Amino acid sequence: MNDTLGQSVAVRWKLIAGVAILAAIWLAMLRWGAGPLDQSIYEALYSGHRPMLRAIARTFTALGEPTVLIGASAFVGLWLWNAGRGRLGLALLLVTMTGRGLSELQKYWVARPRPEIEPHLVIVKTSSFPSGHAISSMIFYVSLAVALTAGTRRWRRAAAAAVLLSLLVGTSRIMLGVHWPSDVVGGWAFGLLWVLLTLRPAERLLRTNSEMK
Repeated sequence: MNDTLGQSVAVRWKLIAGVAILAAIWLAMLRWGAGPLDQSIYEALYSGHRPMLRAIARTFTALGEPTVLIGASAFVGLWLWNAGRGRLGLALLLVTMTGRGLSELQKYWVARPRPEIEPHLVIVKTSSFPSGHAISSMIFYVSLAVALTAGTRRWRRAAAAAVLLSLLVGTSRIMLGVHWPSDVVGGWAFGLLWVLLTLRPAERLLRTNSEMK
């Protein structure tokens, strides 16, 4: 009993520490972004004069299109529902949708201009901070990995693979010249923070409501 309680407390403190670190990273990217370091990294990663890297960047950016990921989360939610895991599917959809909405609110609130050092290699219409691709890909792929491997020993590897995919998606936005590195890092931090804060609580809330009916 004491061992179980101790493990629960340790997990809770790890969660609190993770949330605090991610929030601090987001705040640092907001406060000190678009400076000389941002510009240097941006120039080093820009793929405008490297056709092969540009093609790779466009491929990964397509995997992080927010509208595509919203549609994918709806599809996965329906699939989980048919598999008898409807609460988890609905939680995935809610977390993805609300995270996307908060991404847009941050863009409107911060209103950071897009980098104009190099020509943009894809069309963009909104402001720069945070990267919607970084946020949406981190939320969707990590949530999906956890949803599909919950209760198994593979969840850590699946979550790590999901984070890696989101890192590639976010980096592609810098390579295409449409985001500062700090926009992307801030997006990754917020996306992972949102998953930590909402996925499990949303699933538990839906389970509790279902049991009360």
